[in-house]
Amino acid sequence: MRTAAALLILVALAPCQADEPQNHWAWKKPERPKVPVVEGQQFANPIDAFVRGKLTAAKLSPAPPATREQLIRRVTFDLHGLPPTPEEIDAFVSDKAPDAWAKIVDRLLASHRYGERWGRHWLDLARFADTNGYEFDEPRPDAWRYRDYVIKSFNYDKPFDRFVTEQLAGDEVFPNNPEALVATGFNLLGPDMTDSADQAQRRLNTLTDMTDTAALAFLGLTVTCARCHDHKFEPISQKDYFRLQAFFTPANFRKDVPVATPAEVTARASAVRSYEQSTKGLREQLAAVEEPHRKKMFEDRLAKLSPDARTAHRTAPASRTGGQIERVAETEAKVRVTDAEVTKALTPAEKALTEELKAKLKAFDSKKPPAPPVAMGLTDKPGAPPKTFLLERGELDKKGVEVEPGFPAVLLPENKEAPAPVKALANSTGRRLALANWVASTDNPLTARVIVNRLWQHHFGRGIVGTASDFGFRGQKPTHPELLDWLACELMHPTDKGSDSSQPWSLKRIHRLMLLSETYQQSTQATKDGAAVDPDNRLLAHANRLRLEGEAVRDSLLAVGGRLNPKVGGPGVVLPEASRAAGGSRVVAVTADPVEHTRRSVYLLSRRNLKLAFLEAFDLPDSNLSCPKRERSTTATQALALLNAEETMVAAKALADRLTREAKTEDARIALAYRLALGRAPSAKEMDRARAFLKESPLHELCRALFNVNEFVYLD
Repeated sequence: MRTAAALLILVALAPCQADEPQNHWAWKKPERPKVPVVEGQQFANPIDAFVRGKLTAAKLSPAPPATREQLIRRVTFDLHGLPPTPEEIDAFVSDKAPDAWAKIVDRLLASHRYGERWGRHWLDLARFADTNGYEFDEPRPDAWRYRDYVIKSFNYDKPFDRFVTEQLAGDEVFPNNPEALVATGFNLLGPDMTDSADQAQRRLNTLTDMTDTAALAFLGLTVTCARCHDHKFEPISQKDYFRLQAFFTPANFRKDVPVATPAEVTARASAVRSYEQSTKGLREQLAAVEEPHRKKMFEDRLAKLSPDARTAHRTAPASRTGGQIERVAETEAKVRVTDAEVTKALTPAEKALTEELKAKLKAFDSKKPPAPPVAMGLTDKPGAPPKTFLLERGELDKKGVEVEPGFPAVLLPENKEAPAPVKALANSTGRRLALANWVASTDNPLTARVIVNRLWQHHFGRGIVGTASDFGFRGQKPTHPELLDWLACELMHPTDKGSDSSQPWSLKRIHRLMLLSETYQQSTQATKDGAAVDPDNRLLAHANRLRLEGEAVRDSLLAVGGRLNPKVGGPGVVLPEASRAAGGSRVVAVTADPVEHTRRSVYLLSRRNLKLAFLEAFDLPDSNLSCPKRERSTTATQALALLNAEETMVAAKALADRLTREAKTEDARIALAYRLALGRAPSAKEMDRARAFLKESPLHELCRALFNVNEFVYLD
């Protein structure tokens, strides 16, 4: 009987191999299925009905509930990436109200720490880093604004359809909203070879990256293969690929998108007027000396360019065509004149005069307004967009037929190509907005399914679809297809329309549904029958025991010792380890204030070519690629990090100091150490062992030992 049940599960979970593209389950718009009644039993939470139905069919029983100590530790790490405090544990354990668990979930979702935790999950998908990558790995000084935008969006429970729209086309639909402009930085977060001599190829590489990542992150589609040829495994043609890329073709890739608020603009304008009035004479004298040299060098370099490039540079930026924008981007480095070059060209007398003028200007530095806030992002412009061509083998110099913006045919009615409903706007071509409207539409068969599956994956350890960014033919079939569609429909069309939490596309509401389910609250106890029939626990007969990510481990070490700095947002913190040169990259200045070094890991500067060793030991992903799911390896490096890393040693001493301050007796210190580090009281046997240990070793060594207990890095 067990063998037969196991075979049924294997057949049901085999990779999808549909013969006809239009018959693949993921291409069909989700329809809300009826909630099943299992053996005459109705469940308060529909999730439990769907899961229990599968278990019953496989002749499996669910595990008993987890203990309250286990539950609050599990959910606090799930939503905050931090351990619960002893006070929070005690309050939950002693709360006998029927809604005690719901109150815990609501409190955690309402905290700003939720956005820090779940924003990090999205940053993995968005391939976020604070540097460009490649050999020189130059810093991106304003990339942090996108990170803060993501955290804020999760905390405010921004409707997911708007979250999608802002990232794909925030500048087009909300041109006066600084937050939406920052959001478009999503498209430029990939690695960028800024020193490339071939700017046209660099632009194509960026277009390729943003096309691939948008498909992966929002649609769960792998389209990369179709760049060079029709996809061999998915019904995505090469023409589909470049029609998708055509939505992005008109975009200007910028690192200086103004994102000041109206109040900041007004205040800065006043400061600028004051500064300019005070320094007008000095600046005019300086320009009279330097500008003739600068202009001559620029004209000499411009003369060496093609006629088209010269015309493009001489055309006012606001009047440039799409093609002229490309010409300027391709040749800008060739005509740029640096201040150092101007200084070198000055005569001795001119140099002496400019030094004197600059010294006088320096006296006005206190009146000089700071540079206005800017961010990485996309902008667009009205008018005829540049043409997009199908590129043979994906090569820039092998242009094929011209293509217009369009969505993959397999996702359209009757699987037929159709022109995208692009409507030009006053400030743009409207192309990316057309794409965003389609992706965020309730008619799109993928978007809602993909995001609820990502939430499920992080809460339960594995998605309903195991390949979270691949819903195509080669992806895994859903273990609970009806549940996936029910959740997708519930995200888009809430059933509790009269409640305060009935906002469509609310991720917090879906979190709440999942966390309030009996399925989530199961213990991790596996049965012999379950291990034999469903060894991977795909049917969820019990909770999965999951290891914490590196950020959660590091943040826990800081938290239990009372050292975690709760400061929110701002530029990335540079730890000493992250400051050194790596490969061809330069040294980055260490953040001066050591208190900043104890902030949450999500706020640490992320360098592509220099990962922090402690986080890397715990499978920090490669930020050059979109990461749908982190690896959960078990390695000797992790054991060594928890035993000997500086993070561990400092944390052990900090925890020992805290125990000495807060507990007066040895037994009280042992008990508090267990509660802070592991979320529970020690057993009698553990107390005896700890007392014996402390007779020969200092308190901080006991703390270090607790950090090396499996419970510290694994959730039951």
